[in-house]
Amino acid sequence: MKAALKTIYNSIEDRWYEFLEKVPGILLAILIIALGALLTRYIGALTRKTLDRKVSDPLMTNFIVKTVKVISLTLILIFSMRIAGLETLVTGMLTAAGASAIVIGFAFKDIGENFISGIILSFNRPFDVNDTVSIGEIFGKVKNMEFRYTKLKTFDGRDVYIPNSDVIRKPVFNYTEDGYFRLDFVVGIAYENDFTEAEELLLSTVRNCSGVIEDEAHEIFVVMDELATSTVNLRVYFWVETTEYRKEALKIQSDVMAAVKLSLERHGFSMPADVKEIKLYGTQKTFPVSLYNKPE
Repeated sequence: MKAALKTIYNSIEDRWYEFLEKVPGILLAILIIALGALLTRYIGALTRKTLDRKVSDPLMTNFIVKTVKVISLTLILIFSMRIAGLETLVTGMLTAAGASAIVIGFAFKDIGENFISGIILSFNRPFDVNDTVSIGEIFGKVKNMEFRYTKLKTFDGRDVYIPNSDVIRKPVFNYTEDGYFRLDFVVGIAYENDFTEAEELLLSTVRNCSGVIEDEAHEIFVVMDELATSTVNLRVYFWVETTEYRKEALKIQSDVMAAVKLSLERHGFSMPADVKEIKLYGTQKTFPVSLYNKPE
């Protein structure tokens, strides 16, 4: 019994002296980690400053800066562990990581897929910050891109985080990449009105509205959209140039529609309401509509 206790005591004593021998290295490693954290921040700031001068893409800049900081911090941690005399631990961790790579790959498949997708998107993607896009069923403005997700702000105020792998796989509609997009609306005129005259009036009215553009690539035009019950419906197509897809574009559309209404009324065109048809099938003994004077 005494021999067993003495063996345990000697083993603990040996480990204690080994630990004391490594204390200076551990303290130095802690100091290196602290200084490394400050150095990582400096490297990140320097990288951002350099990229800002050469790259006019904040999403790519943010992604590269974060990648550089993660790699720098990882290298500093490995170096500090070696300084602390924990080479065996580092080697064991790397060996275990290699041996379990397949298991980890299956377990963290989505994380790895999103990370790789983020790398692809940082260099080749269909949008920039504040672009208005539609990804799947999500519609909003691009605000940020991280390692795993892309952040959109919807126009009703919700923050949506879309996995980067979904951004890669799904169609992305960019509404403001070049600043040009087309709007349209329908206006109905009476059957007795002249379509050609109405078309000319609509074209001249829309062209004179502020915010509407027209050139060889962006044409304003009017087509007959529908022969409705009581109106001939004309659809007006026009282009605007703005990066503010919702507010500014809708304001321009509202101004154009108001100008069209006033112009049609001023030039004697009718815009009748829908006609309601009442059918009698022979079972009614009286006409189901009566007229009366409202009492004063």
